[in-house]
Amino acid sequence: MLQRSLRASWNRLQSLPQRLGATSVCTSTHDREDRGPDQIYQQAIAMGASKATAPFDKTLLSAVLAGAYVGFGGMLALSVGANLPEIAASNPGLQKLILGGFGLPAGLMLVLVCGAELFTSNTAMLPVAIYEGRAKLAQLVRNMAGALMLVGIASMGGVLAAAPDGPMAIATYKTSHTFLEAFGRGILCNWLVCLAVWQATAAQTLGGKAIAVWFPISAFVAMGLEHSVANMFIIPMGMACGADISASQFLLGNLLPVTLGNMVAGSLFVATSYSCVYGTLLPRLKSLLGSAR
Repeated sequence: MLQRSLRASWNRLQSLPQRLGATSVCTSTHDREDRGPDQIYQQAIAMGASKATAPFDKTLLSAVLAGAYVGFGGMLALSVGANLPEIAASNPGLQKLILGGFGLPAGLMLVLVCGAELFTSNTAMLPVAIYEGRAKLAQLVRNMAGALMLVGIASMGGVLAAAPDGPMAIATYKTSHTFLEAFGRGILCNWLVCLAVWQATAAQTLGGKAIAVWFPISAFVAMGLEHSVANMFIIPMGMACGADISASQFLLGNLLPVTLGNMVAGSLFVATSYSCVYGTLLPRLKSLLGSAR
């Protein structure tokens, strides 16, 4: 009797994984394997085509949301990492690491996970779709114009009332670069931002996306590089706190060269490079050059 009872209990224990859906869990895990580089490129084409054909009003609203989300990240960075004067004086590397690690990575995660149209990452996704014949140039200009116009408006709404010295110092520093310095920092910055989005496209889980985003975004902040959308919040926030910065210094001395640099990075160093490596751009260029001879 005891032996039969033990055998029945053992049989029930063995059947427990099936009753709990272990097969479906394993299948789900297999289906959610991270994408490889060629698969990332195909996903980027699909994403770019979807963005290019999205209705104009939805694009505008999504751009507002992206600006707000990046603004939240900027506010966190200014609240924490920008207000550590003692650490900045004694260990500037650590202060830069904190400034980069807590703030803008969270903003990009909100954009990617919740869904919004960020101009800087679109400079890579949309050209990829154009190169592969899935979008038209006019659609690219329309999306960029909507993001640029409204993301700044959404980003300028917050005020950091406490501890204004940090935001003022960062805003002043950002507007002290020459045009070429800001342009170069914009290129380097958005190269990393687009690679962060590219890596996040590979990940199939929330944790994977967070890791993919955190390292490149924290790196560009810690290195002092320039992101146009983030600056739409950070510099006006510093101005609102009392920084002696004029509108022309902000718009012409920082936002214009940084935006141009961001566009070069996304469209050339990411979209064009990967279109040549994994897409049809390089064979078409070779064919075009061959026929021209």
